[in-house]
Formats: sequence, structure tokens, C-alpha cells
Amino acid sequence: MTPTVVKPSALLGNITIEQIDRINLFKFTDDLQERMQELLDKKKADSLTVEESTELEAIGELDRIFTHINAMLAAQRG
Repeated sequence: MTPTVVKPSALLGNITIEQIDRINLFKFTDDLQERMQELLDKKKADSLTVEESTELEAIGELDRIFTHINAMLAAQRG
């Protein structure tokens, strides 16, 4: 089981950089993507623990940050 994560920065080891259309973009590792999906499924089933809810919030925050950064990088490429 993945330990409880409180801060998004604790997840940075689960980030990769992938080149897509000559742009380097931040992406979640497969493990982190699978964990996020697992937590989202548990949330839909209303079976998240408090610790899992905190972990999902941290993953979601990091996802929003990298989505924004990736959009900025893509816009610069224009």
C-alpha cells in the first residue's frame, strides 16, 4: 500500500518528462497514474479512507500544476 501523502511535493519522484511533438512535457509514471485511478474508483464507490482522500487531493493538486505547466510549454511552442 502506498503511504499517506500530504504534500504534492512528496510525489515528485513519480513524475517523468516525455517528449511529445518536440515538446518536453511532465507526466505521471504509470504507477502514479494507476494509483490515482484506484483512488478515483474508490471515491466513486464512496469507500475512501481519510488518508486516501488526502492522498487523492495531493495527486490532484500535482495533476493541476503539471497540466498548467504543460499548457504553457505547448503555448510557447505555438
